[in-house]
Amino acid sequence: MIFDGHVHQLPDVDPTETQEWLDSLDAVVDTHGKTRARYLLSRLMQRATEAQVSFPATVSTPYVNTIPRHEEPWFPGDEHIERRIRAFIRWNAATMVVKANKAADGIGGHLSTFASSAALYEIGFNHFFRGKENGTPGDHVYFQGHAAPGVYARAFLEGRLTAEDLDHFRREIGRDGQGLSSYPHPRLMPDFWEFPTVSMGLGSLTALYQARFNRYLLNRELDDTTQSRVWAFLGDGECDEPETLGAISLASREQLDNLVFVVNCNLQRLDGPVRGNGKVIQELEATFRGAGWNVIKVIWGSKWDELLAQDKDGALLNKMNNTVDGEFQRYAVESGDYIRDNFFGPDERLRQMVSHLSDEELRNLPRGGHDYRKLFAAYKAATENLGS
Repeated sequence: MIFDGHVHQLPDVDPTETQEWLDSLDAVVDTHGKTRARYLLSRLMQRATEAQVSFPATVSTPYVNTIPRHEEPWFPGDEHIERRIRAFIRWNAATMVVKANKAADGIGGHLSTFASSAALYEIGFNHFFRGKENGTPGDHVYFQGHAAPGVYARAFLEGRLTAEDLDHFRREIGRDGQGLSSYPHPRLMPDFWEFPTVSMGLGSLTALYQARFNRYLLNRELDDTTQSRVWAFLGDGECDEPETLGAISLASREQLDNLVFVVNCNLQRLDGPVRGNGKVIQELEATFRGAGWNVIKVIWGSKWDELLAQDKDGALLNKMNNTVDGEFQRYAVESGDYIRDNFFGPDERLRQMVSHLSDEELRNLPRGGHDYRKLFAAYKAATENLGS
C-alpha cells in the first residue's frame, strides 16, 4: 500500500490530461474489472521504475512468487539426487533426536524447524555457500539454532561426524565434554560452529553487524571481503522477538548487499503457532521493504505455474491473496477433495481450472519453500542484487 497523500498538495498543471487518465482507469474498472485495473497499474509502476521515475515504494506485493517462471535461471543441479540426499539427512536428524530422548528424559530437540527448512539449507550447501579455500574468508553462515540437528546429520553424511557423535546429541557433558551442543556453540565445539545463534534474536543482530564489519575491513583495505557473503537463517516465530528485526534498517542504510536473510515461514514458534488469522509472509515483507530491503518471496512450487498461467481474470490470485495462513495450514493436511471443494470449489472458474487434476494431485501441489528450482532462482537473485 502507498500511504503518501502528497498529490493533494501539488498543483495540477494539466487538469484535462489528468481527467483523461482517470476516465481511462474508470473505463477499465467498469469494462474489465478491478483485477485488470490492478494489473495495468502494476505495469505502469514497473515502467516508471524502468524509466527511473521516482515513485514511493509499495510495502507489500501480491501473494505470489517474486520471480515468475519465465525469469527463472537454469538449475545446474540434479534435483533427484539432491532430494535423495536431503531425505537421508532429514531421516538421520529425526532419528538422532528421537534416540537421544530415549536415552534420557527431557533431552528435547527440535524436529519441525529442520523438517520445514531442509531444502533451504541444501540449496545453500550445494550451490551457494563458499568455503575458506586459498586463504579467502569465505561465507559466514548463521544457522537457525533449532535447525542444528539437520546440520549435524549432514556432517555425518559427509564423514565429519561419526555415529557415536550423533549418539551424544545434547549430552555436552558426556565423553569428557565432547557431546554435540544443543545449538550452534563455538565455545563448546570450536572446530564445528563459527557463530552462536538462537537466544533473543542473536543470530539476526550479529549477522547484520558481521556484514557491516566485513564492509569495514574492505573499505579500510584490511582484508578482501568482496567474495564473502553473510547468510542468516531465521524463522517467522523468531521474528516475533523485537531483537530479531530491531536493527534491520542498518542494512539498507549501509547498503549491505553482502547480507542475505532467509526467513522460513512454517507458522511455528516454541510457545505455539504463529498467528493464523493473517498472512505472516505479507507482514514480514512489509516490515523488510519498509526498512529498505530487497525482498524475494518463494511461496508456490513449480506445479502452480500452469495454474497461474491460466488465471486470465485473476480469480486464482485473488483467492491466494484472501486466504489466511490458518486456512492454508488446514489445506496442507486435508484431502484432495476437501481442497477442491473449499479452495477451488466456491468459484466455478477455479474449479474448472483444476478439473483435469486428481484429488491426489491437488493434495500434492507443492509449497515454494520446498521447490529446488524456485529456491535456486531466489538465492541467485539475492546474491546478484547490488546496492540494497
